[in-house]
Amino acid sequence: MSLRRRPQSGTGLAAAAACSETDRTRLTYRYELWRASTAGILETAGTTFLLLIAVQWFRAGPFEKAVVAAGGSLGLLLSPLVVTVVTAGGWAPSRAGAAVFGAGAAAFGLAALIPHRLAFIIGSVLGMAAASAVVPLLTHMYQENYPDTERGRRFSRTVMVRIATAALFSKLAGQALEGHLSYFPLLLGIFALAHCGASFCLGRCPTGAIPPERGVPGLRAVSYVRQDRLFRRTLVCWMLMGFANLMMLPLRVEYLANPKYQLGASVVMVAVLTGVIPNLVRLLLSPVWGHLFDRMNFFALRVVLNLGFAIGILTFFLSESLTGLVVGAVIFGISNAGGDVAWSLWVTKFAPPPRVADYMAVHTFLTGVRGVLAPVCAFGLVTHLGPEQVAWLSTGLIVAASLLLVPEIKWGRHARPSAALVEEVSE
Repeated sequence: MSLRRRPQSGTGLAAAAACSETDRTRLTYRYELWRASTAGILETAGTTFLLLIAVQWFRAGPFEKAVVAAGGSLGLLLSPLVVTVVTAGGWAPSRAGAAVFGAGAAAFGLAALIPHRLAFIIGSVLGMAAASAVVPLLTHMYQENYPDTERGRRFSRTVMVRIATAALFSKLAGQALEGHLSYFPLLLGIFALAHCGASFCLGRCPTGAIPPERGVPGLRAVSYVRQDRLFRRTLVCWMLMGFANLMMLPLRVEYLANPKYQLGASVVMVAVLTGVIPNLVRLLLSPVWGHLFDRMNFFALRVVLNLGFAIGILTFFLSESLTGLVVGAVIFGISNAGGDVAWSLWVTKFAPPPRVADYMAVHTFLTGVRGVLAPVCAFGLVTHLGPEQVAWLSTGLIVAASLLLVPEIKWGRHARPSAALVEEVSE
């Protein structure tokens, strides 16, 4: 099946491409609401269940756990290549994204059918990579199909569906696996079905080809980093903060689930502290952060979020009581709600509209770099230093990133108004 749009066809994507702007918005929004539920299910795979299975069922070593934790980041690392290939081929981004989701379904399906350590690791990495590699393509689709005056509202509603689904699925899957972790292949099968659902929905959204630009496609993104000083400075600060946050994200599951740290958390408790509580807080506060984002200086808001992440990390990892863990999970959820908006929005505030997908590809690529390296560093460091010391190290990186952003606050008020586009994985 060709990924190119075919205007002469009267069905499927080509028919949608010929629709009016109103119909394009309506079709995209309808299918994105459905796809949001599959995104919520897949989010729990990356944040909780794949690492939980690696720790408690396979007794994976530090490197294996780091590889599983880095699966989604690998997809972000490949996202500039995805944009380059789709742009050069003149393919419809939505149909190309649907094909990538199909590959993710196959990866999780094989892991479910072959429940062995190596198959689990490979299937998990490829499945999560597929889910995140399409992020710039989604950005292009939202920029094209959602009017500026409606984009934020429509995006926020799909985010609410995704977060609510993630919270509910975390609770239900945690209860199902409690005392029955051997059933994990069924969970992998559900993740495969979620990919299939995402592929079905995305393939029916209308999109036009990403406009090409003269020059070597693979070097285009590099030129933007070199030419745009503010973009470059923000990327450096985001690298420090994001690296710190992504180091601690998989360590939450490790800290709770590994008997080495003697917390004795059950499968349900791990799911509640890493999935249910943070997602419920995100669900409640996402509209609040969106409102603040429209009115606050962007860089000032980013500094506030950074400090929130730092406080949440210290509260969670310096506490051995259930109360402290819950408070840490709540603070993380509060900050992550704002991080959702900031991660997806800041590029659209500063990038020229025709180049949003390219700017986003740079951003997601660097997110992938830190997302691949951070878990490796985290699991390597925690075996020698312990979770508390790694938490302090991460906090230091976040504070350094915040200090670097302070001089840029004066530029925040010059950003153009915009609305959130897409966020599948942040920081």
